[in-house]
Amino acid sequence: MVPLAESWDSGAYAWSAAEREAYANDLGDDRALIAVSAASNRSRADQDPATWLPPAAAYRCQYVTDWVAVKTRWDLSVDPAERTALSEELSHCADAPVTVVLAR
Repeated sequence: MVPLAESWDSGAYAWSAAEREAYANDLGDDRALIAVSAASNRSRADQDPATWLPPAAAYRCQYVTDWVAVKTRWDLSVDPAERTALSEELSHCADAPVTVVLAR
C-alpha cells in the first residue's frame, strides 16, 4: 500500500534491517500488500496521495483509509502535502472508519 521509497522518506530509514524486512513482507494486515496490475503499479510508482490517487473514484475512500491505517500501523510520518491531500479526500468519505492493526 505505502511504497517502500515512501516509507523510507517517512521514517523507515531509521529502522533496523529486520524492521524494514518485516515491513516489506507484512502479512499481518491485509491492507499492507495489495495485488494490482503492472500498469497501475507503474502509474503510482512511489507517489503518495498528494500526487497520485486511484483513477477509480469509487475506490478512493478505501485507498486513503487504508493508506492512513498502514502509515499508523508502522508509525510512519505524513508530510504536509500528503496530510492536506488525505484530509481533502477523506472529507468526501462519509464516516469512513480507520481500523489499525498494530505491527510492533
